[in-house]
Amino acid sequence: MRKLGSQILICAITATLAAFAATSVYAQTKLTKAENAKSANTSKGEDVYRQFCAVCHGPDAKGKGPAADALKVKVTDLTQLSRQNNGKFPTLHVKNILTGVDAVTAHGNIDMPIWGDTFKSIGASGQMRVDALMEYLQKLQR
Repeated sequence: MRKLGSQILICAITATLAAFAATSVYAQTKLTKAENAKSANTSKGEDVYRQFCAVCHGPDAKGKGPAADALKVKVTDLTQLSRQNNGKFPTLHVKNILTGVDAVTAHGNIDMPIWGDTFKSIGASGQMRVDALMEYLQKLQR
């Protein structure tokens, strides 16, 4: 009788393991919806803006991004750069800010800008991003 109980226990364990094995095989073959990731290497100005700037400056570049209220310094309205520079887009100044040459308190200091080194570290592609971002910011001027 004891032998029969052991055999039943072994059969129950084997059946349970078989059920788990079948479940994991099913899970491995289950199809999921595929989504294409957007390239992080984009050089389109609007994409670069969304990736690096919009969190503080906002999707419309008016300084009201989701992180703006948490900052100690008022976020610049990037649509007013030309207006604040006698109607001329301050190309060199903006380029210097983007590359970390000119310090902006909210971006960090020259030794450690929040993201300026990112552009520097990726070489020619980084320069393309800076140029694309500058062109995009010029288009946003009011």
